[in-house]
Amino acid sequence: MKTELDPNIQRFMTEMTAAWARHGDLSAVSHAEARRIAEEVRAPWARGGPQMARITEHTVPAPGGPVRIRCYDPGPDVTKPALIYLHGGGWTLFSLDTHDRVMREYASRADVMVVGVDYALSPEAKYPIALEQVVAVVRFLGERGTELGIDPLRIALGGDSAGANLAISACLRFRDEGYSRLIRAMVLNYGVFDRRSSGESQRRFGGPGNMLTSEEMKGFWRNYLRDDRDADDPLVCPLRADLRGLPRALLVVPECDLLTEQSVQLADRLAAAGVSVTLEMYRGAVHSFLEAVSIAPIADRAFADTASWLRNEAARTSGNRRTM
Repeated sequence: MKTELDPNIQRFMTEMTAAWARHGDLSAVSHAEARRIAEEVRAPWARGGPQMARITEHTVPAPGGPVRIRCYDPGPDVTKPALIYLHGGGWTLFSLDTHDRVMREYASRADVMVVGVDYALSPEAKYPIALEQVVAVVRFLGERGTELGIDPLRIALGGDSAGANLAISACLRFRDEGYSRLIRAMVLNYGVFDRRSSGESQRRFGGPGNMLTSEEMKGFWRNYLRDDRDADDPLVCPLRADLRGLPRALLVVPECDLLTEQSVQLADRLAAAGVSVTLEMYRGAVHSFLEAVSIAPIADRAFADTASWLRNEAARTSGNRRTM
C-alpha cells in the first residue's frame, strides 16, 4: 500500500532534496566541504522561531577537547527545568546552528532551558568521543547547572537521529555507573538505534529521493565506528542493550522514514523492560520533519505534543530528590 506524504512535508522534502542535488555528489568532497554545504542547505529552515530572553554560550571540559554548549532561556529569570538537546546528522554533519529553530521551539513551548551540545563530529572523532563529551556535559550541568539557571533535579536529555542515539546511550552509561537519576526523561526524535537493517521501513523509505537513504546511513556508520566490532557494543546499538532502569521516554516517530521500525522496536523493548514510554507516530511525516515547522502544521503539532509531555514530566518530578 502506498503511503501518502503530508502535502506540506512533501514540499519540505522536495525543496530540501533539490537543494542537496544542486551541490552534486557529496561523497566526492571533503568532510569539511560536506559540512559547509549541509549548513547552507539547512539554513533556510533554521531561521526564525520564538525570541529568547537570552542566549549564552559556555565551554565544558570533556574528553577530546572542550565542548561548546549553547543555552536558550525563554525567560523570565527564574530557575527552570532543562532539555539537553543533541543535534542529528549521522554523527558527521550539522551543528547548533542547523538546529537553532528546533531548540528555540522547545524552549519557548515547554518553558525549559534548552542546552545544545556542540559535540565532536566523525570521522575525525570516532566512537566513543561524542558520547564521552555528552556524558561530560550532562555531569557538568548536574553539578553546576544552578549557575546557569537550571534546576538539576529536572533535566531531560534528547536529540534527533544520531543525537537520539547519543541520548539513550548516555542514559545507559549513567545507569551502569550508578547515576540513573541524573536524567529524568528522554526525548528521542526519529533515532537510529541499531546498525542492522530496519526491515520493511528501510525497503520502503530508504531509497534515493528520501530524506535519509540507506546508502547515507551506511556512510554515517562507517564514519562513526572505529571498526565493525563497535557495532556489538550496546552503547553504539542500544536496541541490543538491557534497557531496564532507564528514564521515562518519549519517542517522536515519522511514518515515512527508514528508521521508523527501529523506534517502534525500541518502544516495545523499553515497555517490556518496565520503562514508561510514549510513542507518538506522525502520519505522512519524514525524517527531519520537525525542521519544517515554518510551513507544516504536523511539525507544529509534534512540537506541541513534546512540549506538553516535557511540562508534565517537569511537574511530576518537581521537588523530588535524586540519589547521586
